[in-house]
Amino acid sequence: MKMDHLLQLLKKGYFVVPLYLFEQREKLSLSMDEFVFLLYLVNQGEKFPFNPMKIKEDLNYELPKVMEFISALTEKKLLNVSVVKNEKGIMEEYVDLSLFYEKLGLFLADEINQHQESDSTNLFTKFEQEFGRTLSPMEYEIIKAWQDSGTSEELILRALKEATYYGALNLRYIDKILYEWNRKGFKTVDDVAKNEKMRREKKEKPKVETFDYNWFDEDDEDE
Repeated sequence: MKMDHLLQLLKKGYFVVPLYLFEQREKLSLSMDEFVFLLYLVNQGEKFPFNPMKIKEDLNYELPKVMEFISALTEKKLLNVSVVKNEKGIMEEYVDLSLFYEKLGLFLADEINQHQESDSTNLFTKFEQEFGRTLSPMEYEIIKAWQDSGTSEELILRALKEATYYGALNLRYIDKILYEWNRKGFKTVDDVAKNEKMRREKKEKPKVETFDYNWFDEDDEDE
């Protein structure tokens, strides 16, 4: 398929091109023609009746070329063509793209895991920068346990900042901070900031001096 023909199809509104799918083309090991053909199928739905003549007309391909693409995408485990009995009891061929979506799901899961691993690495690096040394295997496990328990990275780093401020650069002290915050229901850095603001306002609140004055004694003196 020529690129100008693809542009014409896009202008006619035949295709919706998901950006994420375009970014995964190389991982799917698709030629540009195979990619365009797959895009066409994706726009028909996850499962739909196989109509080679309609595909031929829409994409301006010869029928053997259509069957060649179907065969190639089947071999790459991106689709299945199966025979299904329709509502009228007639056997029909259907194109099923569930394998393609499963593969995309695996790609997405891998990217999420890589992103999480990258975030964890950055977290450990920040601890090592503050401690001025390499973390021990035990310290790695402790920090990872905080993450696994659901404590956000921003909250862990906030506890590290507080420990640094008080000159107590050890995980035991930071663990106590996180324990207290968890006990008080703090889930975010904003929760911590609001609590600190309340404490400051309470300390800064001016005290009203009170003194005892016996009005009855004054009356006695006047008499």
